[in-house]
Amino acid sequence: MENAAEAVVVVGVDGSPQSVEALRWGARLAPAYGATIKVVGAWENPPEYVGFVHFKDDRFDELARERVERAVQEAFGADVPAGLSTVVEFGHPSKVLLRHCEGAELLVVGRRGHGGFKGLLMGSTSSACVAHAPCPVLVLPDETVGAGRAEGLGQAQGAGPAG
Repeated sequence: MENAAEAVVVVGVDGSPQSVEALRWGARLAPAYGATIKVVGAWENPPEYVGFVHFKDDRFDELARERVERAVQEAFGADVPAGLSTVVEFGHPSKVLLRHCEGAELLVVGRRGHGGFKGLLMGSTSSACVAHAPCPVLVLPDETVGAGRAEGLGQAQGAGPAG
């Protein structure tokens, strides 16, 4: 883990309600780690847009940045936590998140984001993060959106690292 001066809680954001709730939980838990929040967004060109060619289109980068900014605004309004930083990168969301959580205290993600497979227990991004992250991962179930609680944690007060 990083030292206290560099401690960070990484939160994956795609603009979905689950990712907005993940932001709120990251903000609740960061003080327990003495950490700041690093909001990470990722984007890829839509498959129907690129066909067989893989290239970067800056219009999608701008849309992803706007989506992350809206999520931060929705989560915190005018009370954005001190030290919060945002990163938006081109690439598969799980790969981008895994790269940014190296040395992090915690990674927080929603169970499912904008993927369309509602029947799945977890989405591909959250599953990949749980399987491969070098730090603890908190995956928020869909039921936490608007409920003010995360499964397994009870209320946020008092939740944090043991010891």
